[in-house]
Amino acid sequence: MASPWTARVLTLFPEMFPGPLGQSLAGQALADGLWALETVDIRAFASDKHRTVDGPPFGGGAGMVMRPDVVDAAIGAAVDEAGDWPLVYLTPRGRPLTQERVRELASGPGAVLLCGRYEGVDERVIEARGADEISLGDFVLSGGEAAAIALIDACVRLQEGVLGGDGSLAEESFERGLLEYPQYTRPRVWNGREVPEVLVSGHHERVRAWRAAQAEKATRERRPDLWTRYQERARPAPEGDNA
Repeated sequence: MASPWTARVLTLFPEMFPGPLGQSLAGQALADGLWALETVDIRAFASDKHRTVDGPPFGGGAGMVMRPDVVDAAIGAAVDEAGDWPLVYLTPRGRPLTQERVRELASGPGAVLLCGRYEGVDERVIEARGADEISLGDFVLSGGEAAAIALIDACVRLQEGVLGGDGSLAEESFERGLLEYPQYTRPRVWNGREVPEVLVSGHHERVRAWRAAQAEKATRERRPDLWTRYQERARPAPEGDNA
């Protein structure tokens, strides 16, 4: 039997895991062996008696920086076991995480996730290890652990058997380059607000058309950047372009 998709997390706070990943669908899938979680305590690779993992930044400035020798030793131990798994460093400086990148990470055997703290990790080890720097968005967290949990959750729900076979993945935001359409459930009338008539019409083609139009409308109004990319992908290639 093939090994399940595995997240190997390098962190100063291994006790933060599994955290939310131990609950709900991810937690049940973890218990069922559909994915695996391993933590590596970065502090265990410090060589002095105080287990020092950080130092003041060269050039001055506030805060502390995680030492390259300690972080590299932790990465080395994790990567040696993981083989060619991608190494991801969660940082506000990284490229924004996309559903496309999530699918890429989820389709492999696993990922090594480096969680920074303080002012971040010494740049030299990031360069030396060729880490893929990924950001959840234009904001700053206290550390990479919360970002790692979000990334792992996004990958876990794509693993076979986690969500079942109801086809819900295909209808989610970003899967077709669009935001998801609005959802409704009982009661049909709530606080004077009614469910759109088309959704209770029983006419499946009209429902599909309405949902497609609503997805396009939401994307156009809320995420013009996504809307532009969606239109570009939908535009026919020029004649004679075989690329």
